[in-house]
Amino acid sequence: MNTTLTVEKLEKSMAKLTIEVPANELEQAIQKAYLKNRNRISVPGFRKGKVPRPMIEKMYGPEIFYEDAANLLIPEAYEAALETCTEEIVSSPKIAVITIEAGEAFVFTATVALKPQISLGKYKGVKIEKLDSSVSDEEVDAAIEKEREQNARNVAVEDRAVLDGDMIILDFEGFVDDVPFAGGKAEDYALTIGSGAFIPGFEAQLIGAQLGQELDVTVSFPEDYNAKDLAGKEAVFKCTVKEIKIKELPDLDDEFAGEVSEFDTLAEYRDSIAKELGEEKAQVNREKKEDAVIEAIIADSDIEIPEPMLETQKRQLLDELNQRLAMQGMNFSQYLQFSGMSLDVMQKQMETKADLNIRSRLVLEAVAEAENLTVSAEEAEAEMERLAKLYGMEMDKVKERFGEEENKQVMRDLAVKKAVDFVVEQAKEQ
Repeated sequence: MNTTLTVEKLEKSMAKLTIEVPANELEQAIQKAYLKNRNRISVPGFRKGKVPRPMIEKMYGPEIFYEDAANLLIPEAYEAALETCTEEIVSSPKIAVITIEAGEAFVFTATVALKPQISLGKYKGVKIEKLDSSVSDEEVDAAIEKEREQNARNVAVEDRAVLDGDMIILDFEGFVDDVPFAGGKAEDYALTIGSGAFIPGFEAQLIGAQLGQELDVTVSFPEDYNAKDLAGKEAVFKCTVKEIKIKELPDLDDEFAGEVSEFDTLAEYRDSIAKELGEEKAQVNREKKEDAVIEAIIADSDIEIPEPMLETQKRQLLDELNQRLAMQGMNFSQYLQFSGMSLDVMQKQMETKADLNIRSRLVLEAVAEAENLTVSAEEAEAEMERLAKLYGMEMDKVKERFGEEENKQVMRDLAVKKAVDFVVEQAKEQ
């Protein structure tokens, strides 16, 4: 499609693109709009779908097809105009039709945000807090104890009453005003005393119960209980303790180490745990250092983000969230309900994240440019191989799906990664 583009720079990194489409292109779009709609238009003396376009335009006015014609033209014309645009556009366009009339050029405007110019602050020698990646014996002990807990077995006891921490098997049925209520009955229910899995006060009343004992447990449902018909009401649960079990941990010896790891001795297993914890802590600290350095650079830089750019980033974050939720079989409303978060709080958090994402990207791109951090063909090829493995695709297929713009994005992303490494290496820990 042939288009003529004029760019008018506006305040706050905004621009108005005026796009002109030749009259013959408009005529083709009007004809397509006529063919699309003629079956829905009635004119006396003609069967539907057989009314000539001039007759429809004479009866209803030529503008009857203008809206559909514009909708057909604008997406293609906008994309064609962008191919000749040298500005870096960072938002969706806000479209306004200026002129649409048969026989004349079609003119519309697209108001967009441009990548803002920033005044980059200090990025070399940024001072950050020194983080400790060493691992203590206590941390190793805690990790091993967690593994023991996961490999524990439940052993039945019959010679004592229920104690705090026991896992019991019980039957129960709940009553409110001597009437059983829905969902208040269960058989062979596994409950760990002290877990807080039940209504407050329920588990504590089972402490001291004997095996096979029947007892009444009286509790009150919380005022904010999710079942509104039970909220705030007193209930009596008739319970029978059928089993009492205790958790038996495996001995902490070489045999245990051999069962839970590839090592033959407990000493070797401890060393491996210490090494793994150290690597995890080092990775966490590396990410904390990156965040601290980038936030310091942002704070020392002057950046004015155009509102449409922020809105575009927020929509992108929301789309990504919805995709993740869909993979988990959940929708956005359910997410808000389960997280206990209001829509207002969610929107504010998303705006904060969007703002930080944009500022981080802008300062890192500026650092890459200032330090001439270029990406070699070999580095780009290695990144493509990584993406191929990530998507489970053949390398050739990935290259086929990546167009010129996608390849440029890969190069920009790699340059930004280099910028992150550069500013972190230059940072001074104190």
